[in-house]
Amino acid sequence: MVFINDGSTDGTSAYLQKQVDVVELIGDGNLWWGGAIQKGLEYVYTQAGTDDFVLFLNNDTWFAPNYVETLLRVSIEAGNAAVGSVVHEEDRNPSLVSIGPRVNINRLAVWDKFNEISDAEKWNPQKIYQVDALSGRGTLYPFELFRRFGGMRLHFLPHYMADYEIAMRFARNGVSLLVSSEAVVFSPPVYGNDILNLSLWDRLFSMRSSSNIFHRVAFYILVGTPLQRVTAPLRLLGFGVWRKLLTFKG
Repeated sequence: MVFINDGSTDGTSAYLQKQVDVVELIGDGNLWWGGAIQKGLEYVYTQAGTDDFVLFLNNDTWFAPNYVETLLRVSIEAGNAAVGSVVHEEDRNPSLVSIGPRVNINRLAVWDKFNEISDAEKWNPQKIYQVDALSGRGTLYPFELFRRFGGMRLHFLPHYMADYEIAMRFARNGVSLLVSSEAVVFSPPVYGNDILNLSLWDRLFSMRSSSNIFHRVAFYILVGTPLQRVTAPLRLLGFGVWRKLLTFKG
């Protein structure tokens, strides 16, 4: 198991050094999510065979027994698909809170498949869902995909939306993006992409903001068609103004 420790000061390094079969890769605190993942991938490039898999998993999640086995089974049965996890919050009822991303490139909109299903289905979800992208909060990839289609786009997406972009890049090359409701990651109710406490300036320009305007433009340019790439900045501005007007009217 590979851990990316990007400059933590809470005793994580000392703990990891005592573990068996654990590789700790050290960063200087400036890797961000995409850089940390790329550092791990570069290490795995020297180790992985053609039949190996890599699992993206955030440090603020935990999972039940047979989790990895479930992801592997679903991927292999689907012809080496990329397979993500559903997110549960233990104190919620029902505990299911996220299935996976849906993306409308033309309208520059991202939402969760969870918002499309009925209340009854939230209690009894389907075994498999197809999604438009995959989150870094528990996704299994055949490692050969990174050899064939490349790694993270660090200069354009150092943090947020880097996980969506790489999944969508694989999908454009014929890879199925699936989510298994039997592969569950548990998460605390507060996510790192919460921007409610940020100032307007930080919401638009901070590296820690999921609404960073430069990264959003870069994302839609990277995942779009040639026409969508050219028009992405103008569409982002136009839809941003339109949605703000709808908020004022509401």
